Amino acid sequence: MMQTKQMLRTNMKSRLKEMTNKEKVELDDRILENLFTYDPYKEAETIGLTVAMKNEVNTKKVIEHSWSVGKKVAVPKCHPEDKSMTFRYLNSWDELETVYFGLKEPKPELTKACEPKNIQLLVIPGLLFDENGYRIGFGGGYYDRFLQQYENQTVSLAYSIQLVEKLPVEPFDLPVETLITDKKILRFT
Repeated sequence: MMQTKQMLRTNMKSRLKEMTNKEKVELDDRILENLFTYDPYKEAETIGLTVAMKNEVNTKKVIEHSWSVGKKVAVPKCHPEDKSMTFRYLNSWDELETVYFGLKEPKPELTKACEPKNIQLLVIPGLLFDENGYRIGFGGGYYDRFLQQYENQTVSLAYSIQLVEKLPVEPFDLPVETLITDKKILRFT
């Protein structure tokens, strides 16, 4: 019997919490090394990504690297009333505020909106990924909705323990195009 998405989420969250800081930093560095040499990342003028939480791959380093090589960075602002999200350009850490669940989002009064079509590479967060590029996110459905109208390239960053053979898939689920782990780069399209 296949586990429910909620069970899979809970199990993976506790596995990620077991990682030591040292392990996490080493794995993050390997993942980021793979990302920084990945052509769609190198070619993208604007990348879209979430400011990672504690047990996720460290996207703060991605944001700083992107700024240092002259890329524009857009981060999402979630709208809980309709579970939609819009991206806004982030030029400094001071433009972020902490919202629900400790998430960091752009302050609308300090940032400009970024149209989805202007994001050449979207880094999609997730808790679990399968060998076909499908993912289980954190349960809000924000990215699933956003992906319905996003047409450029997608990539996810994950620890190899987050990769499983098969996940339960819903009709509206869209796979990511590429998954970058500490061990390999998987392309699905």
